[in-house]
Amino acid sequence: MAGTPAYQFLAAELRREILTGVRRPGDRLTEEELGAATGLGRSTIREALRLLSSERMIRTCRGTGGGSFVAEPDSDTVAGVLAEGVGRLVDCGAMSLPEVFEVRRMIEVPAAGLAARHRTPAHLAQIAASMFHPDTDGLARKVAAHAQFHRAVAAASGNGLLCVVARPLYQVTPDQLRHPPSPAMWQRIDADHRAMLQAIGDRAPDRAMALAADHVDRLASGD
Repeated sequence: MAGTPAYQFLAAELRREILTGVRRPGDRLTEEELGAATGLGRSTIREALRLLSSERMIRTCRGTGGGSFVAEPDSDTVAGVLAEGVGRLVDCGAMSLPEVFEVRRMIEVPAAGLAARHRTPAHLAQIAASMFHPDTDGLARKVAAHAQFHRAVAAASGNGLLCVVARPLYQVTPDQLRHPPSPAMWQRIDADHRAMLQAIGDRAPDRAMALAADHVDRLASGD
């Protein structure tokens, strides 16, 4: 893309090589090697490496034997990168909120059913800890609690990949809300969460899935 800085092109190529396995965990990235391969200067290479480090794609060690190395993959890193990418797509209008809610419905409904089947006492405690007070908590707390609730339900499903895929759907900050929910809507969200917790605690997957479907539809419509 015209106007894109060279370090972003280099970071994108290195990111592709890491994700496709061309560069393996523990592989060292040196400015000399990258400069010889690309013809780019040290400052450009350093910016690319800093970007990848911020994404936790590589790790940097100081001292003897230090340098930049491809990081071991983990679910939090993958979910974080995915969440950042989805957030940018929504912010720039390349992906619409109705599309996000369509995918939320695809994920949250079966996740609630799985959670009702596989939840443990620890899972229930995590879900319960995500509850908020719709009348007294501030917007930041309510937004964070909403995301925490759905991540806790996904964790209770027992499916690690579902947790990774679901996380980007809840990476919303108060500043990104074009139309924050009304006080009445927060009351309904709170009631939905408590009903879903009850269904999951009762090991009632059909009820949990029906409640999850109604919840997402209500959020999507704004009613």
